[in-house]
Amino acid sequence: MATGDAIRNVMDYDKARFNMVESQVRTWEVLDAGILALLFKVKREDFVPPAYRSLAFVDMEIPIGQGEVMLAPKLEARMLQELAVQPGDTVLEVGTGTGYTAALLGMLAGTVHTVEIHQALHESATRNLRRSGLGNVTTHLGNAAAGWKPQAPYDAIVLTGSVPLLADAFKQQLKVGGRLVVVEGKAPIMTAKRIVRTTEDGYTVTGLFETCIPSLRNAPQPDGFEF
Repeated sequence: MATGDAIRNVMDYDKARFNMVESQVRTWEVLDAGILALLFKVKREDFVPPAYRSLAFVDMEIPIGQGEVMLAPKLEARMLQELAVQPGDTVLEVGTGTGYTAALLGMLAGTVHTVEIHQALHESATRNLRRSGLGNVTTHLGNAAAGWKPQAPYDAIVLTGSVPLLADAFKQQLKVGGRLVVVEGKAPIMTAKRIVRTTEDGYTVTGLFETCIPSLRNAPQPDGFEF
């Protein structure tokens, strides 16, 4: 590629990134200046499969293999804002995918543990995160659909796939004051919720918005649940 073409390509990415933030993310009530700045700093296109890189900033779910998807940019940003991650926090992400959300979390938190059930995605995300230079994000291969006890308790937990009913273990693995963001329910209507552990035995649950995203693999099913 000629130098001029390379420069134009970079400029196109920058323009597309700006349009994504202004046209998609802000209109979804993501107004936290720190989150918006982060979307410019962490290059989303570096975490998108090469075949779909031209769609990195489009308002859509992107296939990433293994039957999984990368969530739409506005949803990633909104969930991150609602999680309210602070410096020094220990964070759990369930569903690493390409590693993009883990990279965003890594820029905000003290320590991030991200768990992926698919080995191929785990390996590619680990490579993506290694290239990003983040030393505070640890990738794990395993099934965390019902919680992830090894590094608990956590200051914040986010699930990147929906669940019909949240496993109690996730709430129990929060520290007091900890926040959890999850999309709960059954298609076609699901609700994004923020759960805060207020005391050892107390929680507050806030409904955030309605959406519909793919289910977390191996998500526990309530009795009598049918697809």
